[in-house]
Amino acid sequence: MAQVLATPGVYIEEKSAFPSSAVQVATAVPAFVGYTERALKNNKSIVNKPTRLTSLSEYHQFFGGAPKTTFAVAADDASGFSVTVDAPTKFNLYRSMRLFFANGGSVCYIVSVGDYSSAVSAKDLNDEAEEKGIPTLLKSAEPTMLVIPDAVLLEENDCASLQQAMLMHCGNATKSRVAILDVFNGDQERSYDENDIITKSREGLGNNFLQWGASYYPYVNTTIVQADEIDFSNVSNLDALTPLLDAEADALYGDDAQIIKDEIAKLVGENDAVSLNQTLMAKLPLYKAVMGEMKNELNVLPPSGGMAGVISMVDGTVGVFQSPANVSMGSVVSPTVNLTAKDQEDLNLPLTGKAINAIRSFAGKGVLVWGARTLDGNSQDWRYLSVRRTVTMIEQSLKIASESYVFQPNEVNTWVAIKGTMFNFLRDQWKQGALAGSSPDDAFSVDVGLGSTMTATDILDGIMRITVKLAVTRPAEFIVITFQQQMQKS
Repeated sequence: MAQVLATPGVYIEEKSAFPSSAVQVATAVPAFVGYTERALKNNKSIVNKPTRLTSLSEYHQFFGGAPKTTFAVAADDASGFSVTVDAPTKFNLYRSMRLFFANGGSVCYIVSVGDYSSAVSAKDLNDEAEEKGIPTLLKSAEPTMLVIPDAVLLEENDCASLQQAMLMHCGNATKSRVAILDVFNGDQERSYDENDIITKSREGLGNNFLQWGASYYPYVNTTIVQADEIDFSNVSNLDALTPLLDAEADALYGDDAQIIKDEIAKLVGENDAVSLNQTLMAKLPLYKAVMGEMKNELNVLPPSGGMAGVISMVDGTVGVFQSPANVSMGSVVSPTVNLTAKDQEDLNLPLTGKAINAIRSFAGKGVLVWGARTLDGNSQDWRYLSVRRTVTMIEQSLKIASESYVFQPNEVNTWVAIKGTMFNFLRDQWKQGALAGSSPDDAFSVDVGLGSTMTATDILDGIMRITVKLAVTRPAEFIVITFQQQMQKS
């Protein structure tokens, strides 16, 4: 109601001269789902409760440390020994978190689905009926990526079903985030037959919501796990290891072997773990080799956690419109499979369109991310991950800015105000390089109004329609330089 002027005097009215502003939403906030040592905050359980973190120290505070992954050691005629991981004791989330922060990651969310007391289960990671795992993220608006490094520890069919659920969550339930996926058995080379790991991974993903996900191959050899984090307690069958060490002690020390064999006998009893481990590392090459092999096995990681960090770093230093490619990965020594340009051809341009982004090693450059496509590689609209994420950022930013106009009169003054809000935001994005064009008119357009985007019936129904067109910058994925000779001129 207008103010009633009943008393003579001077009155002041303030009117807004400028439209409301739109604020860019966060773009590099991954949500990790997996198993942790514990899940406590202020002495209250936070199992299946998305928890925001900004550092690895916060992770340790709320979720604890690494799992105790154990290995079975056996004699091998060719190499002297073999090491096999005990599958129920292996979990990827903690080490993937360390890889995430090592690659420039900062803000993230953790959804702990349980501790290390039982093996990885698909039901723990995604259970709509009980609201466990992925469904708990529906109430969190900030995350823009979904990462589940433990998915590849499931059976192959369960892994495929879980990754389909990740794509559906991103492309159907939220439409505000993308899934960063790993290839099942991605530490192995391709066979190019009916059992080829890339072919089976593509088949398992189906055909729905492909633009909302990106997959990476192969796994990477990292330096996340250090030598002092591994000792004989990671061996599940010490009774099989000790005879091998006894035999080596006899071969190395002859009559003096009993001194070392007494140390070996302590492996199965109460002892000073640090001192004993150091002694055996110094005296027995076989023991040192076994510990080194276990460390190497633990340092093989699926790349999704590191890629979440790379994307966060690129977003923070350049912008969401920059492709997260042609950048090196921190704490990574090499990919587990050394790909060539020929090997990458089918990864990048398959007939199915399901592009898999390659991680490759280049002489003098190190390990580089050499792919920036979504799984929807045949789409001219959503082929590139940077385009998908840029448009998502703009959509969500303008959506939030437009909420202040809900229930405002659907007439020209409101149209002018909301158009000004969107125009100013998009002009800022153009200046930063997210939109292509020599002028704002070439980069974007915003249309709203009766006769252009709405009919009279729309207005009677309370519907305001706004059309936004964008010219999003796209990566120069293929650069062709043409050389030819010309005639001598002087």
